[in-house]
Amino acid sequence: MNSKPLPSRPAADGFHMPGEYAAQQAVLMAWPQRPDNWREGARPAQAAFAAVAAAILPATPVHMCVADADYDAARDAMPAGVTLLRIPSDDCWMRDIGPSYVINGAGELRGVDWQFNAWGGEVDGLYPDWRQDDALASQLLDLRGEQRYRAPLVMEGGALHVDGEGTCFTTEECLLHPGRNPQLDRAAIEQLVSDYLGVSRVIWLPRGVYNDETNGHVDNLMHVVRPGEVVLTWCDDPGDPMYAICREAMTVLEATPDARGRKLRVHKLPLPGPLYISDEEAAGVAATAGMSRRAGERLAGSYANFLVTNSRVVFPLLDARHDQEAHRILAELFPEREVVGVPGREILLGGGNIHCITQQIPLA
Repeated sequence: MNSKPLPSRPAADGFHMPGEYAAQQAVLMAWPQRPDNWREGARPAQAAFAAVAAAILPATPVHMCVADADYDAARDAMPAGVTLLRIPSDDCWMRDIGPSYVINGAGELRGVDWQFNAWGGEVDGLYPDWRQDDALASQLLDLRGEQRYRAPLVMEGGALHVDGEGTCFTTEECLLHPGRNPQLDRAAIEQLVSDYLGVSRVIWLPRGVYNDETNGHVDNLMHVVRPGEVVLTWCDDPGDPMYAICREAMTVLEATPDARGRKLRVHKLPLPGPLYISDEEAAGVAATAGMSRRAGERLAGSYANFLVTNSRVVFPLLDARHDQEAHRILAELFPEREVVGVPGREILLGGGNIHCITQQIPLA
């Protein structure tokens, strides 16, 4: 039985979501297994998730949610240091289905349990039954003995970034999409975001990465380096759809001060690719109506989809032409952390990357 959610809201209780660069006690993940999203019965994806977990473990403990039926297979595939939690899910995008954690000045930790509808519900959701995904956050918080806020908002963790000092970044393409909260206007959504994340300013970027099936999650386009400083995916090819998207975002970021009144310093990360699904990769995926995995389809690849965790930054290796440059830029931006690249193509084939499959638990 899931415990009752708190009747109040985090901001009113003195809680806020810290930046990803703040100290963490653990990183959450979930086991990939959908044959209509992951090729070859998800075996290549499982190996990729194991590699991400192995890259995180030297910096932060990893806890992975897995259904009872998959427990033994997950135990065999995952590094020995990964803790397995018996909680099922419909898919494995922990950033979106897990809780967003908030803290207060007294060192208390609580979880925000967003409503989840598979990135669009009846409008353009990727699968028709998302009940296990929507229930995961409350089950996880119950298991960990943590108090829970149930937000009256369809939201995914990948649709937001915070700086921990009052600023939230999101995209209009995602949060104003008719498949999320059509009964709410922009002002109402912004108020709920502020109430549940403890922020005082929401910076709205127009669009996310081209052909991103999450309807433009902000975490695939940019990342917060530290308060007052962000990194943005960048494309210099005028013939690429990302050319205009990046410049729209840059215009907003340069013109909008953060919650503390700082002018944002914006760094650029190269855009990998363009990257496309191969014939072999598409052939290994079971066909369904919601998720399309066609040969030749452009992938929404981005180096901005990295995880900051304690002493490490774990980022996806996506394109041999740009991997080294992305590593160099991230190493310059995070001199206090070790930057570790992990092959990210198998995760990208499923629709996201390293940030999407992880969710940090702050050290309260």
